Amino acid sequence: MTTIEPTETTSGAAGAGALGTTASGTTAADVLRAHIRDVTDFPQPGVVFKDITPLLVTPAAFTVVINELAATAGGYGATVVAAIEARGFLLAAPVAYRTGVGVVPIRKQGKLPGETVSRTYDLEYGTATLEVQVDAFRPGDRVLLVDDVLATGGTAAAAAELVRQSGAEVVGLAVLMELTFLSGRDRLAPLEISSIMEV
Repeated sequence: MTTIEPTETTSGAAGAGALGTTASGTTAADVLRAHIRDVTDFPQPGVVFKDITPLLVTPAAFTVVINELAATAGGYGATVVAAIEARGFLLAAPVAYRTGVGVVPIRKQGKLPGETVSRTYDLEYGTATLEVQVDAFRPGDRVLLVDDVLATGGTAAAAAELVRQSGAEVVGLAVLMELTFLSGRDRLAPLEISSIMEV
């Protein structure tokens, strides 16, 4: 059985994204790669889904990854972490806790109580809408968006617009994996993006 040790992250400039290493020299990317399962033909034929469940059920590996994301939040000087539905919730809450900042859920339409603002964006097969409560962010907040995967960038772009609409600043996007062949980074430019691993 492999032992995974906590990461030690080198501090640096905001957004530098230097990957932390465990005491044994293993990077957060190595740990993440070892705890991702490919599921073919899900959610539709021809798609290879990157399942993070093996990461979530392995406390030592999950700790390494959360430490890495928390170091990113600190490097950007984030004062709020915004969780993009749904797997972003699983990552953003412990990152906010570890960093000592608040966490705000950005949800699919109709899931939040009270007054909300929304942003609709295009998908390959239609449209989707994200919402956030009107008072979730304040002018001057430095917001780090957190999600599991950066694919085409549509969801992240809509989330970023919701944050900016409130008068807060989006300091970056932190993800576990970036699917580089889908060029989501280009769509989000000039937003700073930090990914633990590229696919």
